[in-house]
Amino acid sequence: MNIKVDRAVRDRAKKLARELGLPLSTVVNAQLRQFVRERALRLEAAPRMSAQLEVMLREVEADRQTGLNFSPVFTASGEMDQWLKL
Repeated sequence: MNIKVDRAVRDRAKKLARELGLPLSTVVNAQLRQFVRERALRLEAAPRMSAQLEVMLREVEADRQTGLNFSPVFTASGEMDQWLKL
């Protein structure tokens, strides 16, 4: 099957497929199978994080790396109570 595709779109699709570890033909075949199976075409934009959420996640990751604001792993509820000073 030969399909005319805009070169820029094809190149961007190839790059994304490669980043996902897939050949572009696998992506195209999967989309065609879904189209035939569902008799519908679904187009979606990937959800984007807000700038505020990105800042919060960076702060949480920094805390995780330094161990701040994280409790240790407990094997018994008494250990948790002791750590929380209950």
